[in-house]
Amino acid sequence: MTEHPGARRVAALTLLALIAFASNSILCRVALESATIDPATFTAVRILSGAAALALIALVSPRRPLRRPSRAGWASAFFLFAYAIAFSYAYLTLGAGTGALLLFGCVQTTMLVAALKNGERPRRVEWLGLLVAAAGLVYLVSPGLSAPSPAGAALMAAAGAAWGLYSLRGRGSGDPLRDTARNFLRAVPLALLVSAATVARAHAEARGVALAVASGAVASGLGYVIWYAALRGLTATRAATVQLSVPVIAAFGGIVFLGEQVSARLAVSAAMILGGIGLALAARRR
Repeated sequence: MTEHPGARRVAALTLLALIAFASNSILCRVALESATIDPATFTAVRILSGAAALALIALVSPRRPLRRPSRAGWASAFFLFAYAIAFSYAYLTLGAGTGALLLFGCVQTTMLVAALKNGERPRRVEWLGLLVAAAGLVYLVSPGLSAPSPAGAALMAAAGAAWGLYSLRGRGSGDPLRDTARNFLRAVPLALLVSAATVARAHAEARGVALAVASGAVASGLGYVIWYAALRGLTATRAATVQLSVPVIAAFGGIVFLGEQVSARLAVSAAMILGGIGLALAARRR
């Protein structure tokens, strides 16, 4: 049976968004781990560049009749900012693997709790796929890692919860592009306030600023536009499940762009995570 064109569009949008999110993680890790910029400045530049890029795109894009009301607002902007700032500061004390596990585990938990609260009941096969994917993620990041710092773990958990809530609010967007632009614009003063409060510890090299701009304008801004559009065709369970692939995509991006080594553990865990996601998504098809 030929797959419906709408389903193919949702799949393509979802894949592009996941690649953008993974790219954002790589850019952020490189900038902060190399100490070319401080977390507050990175976050401010990231949000500013994302807001500028999205505003420009929104200006030149034709308006379409809204089928749903706008969901942009200060609540969405706050969740966006909370994710970005907590994510940046958490990586000062967390390893990349530990941070990825905490972030996406909390994203998944937040969205699944919301799905259950709204009456959605995943099938047994979906639960099995989700458990296999989660087990693969744990296998990827947990063996040999030291215990995370309590402060870093709390920050990354907050980042994951904020991202999950932001994504859930995006499912009701009538205009993903303009809603995302408005959310970024509203998040700018929040980021500037934190930068002003930490100006004594601020530092930024050209490389760090360039990485932050790429993170904001491309991986964050455009990534969220695509993710908003994809969410209109995803249930909360599906959205939570597919996001588990982001750490795997980021890990392979590290191999390609950062020269990290391929390991048997990475290959096995990738098969578990992507296989579990595929199982869960297949169970939802009619």
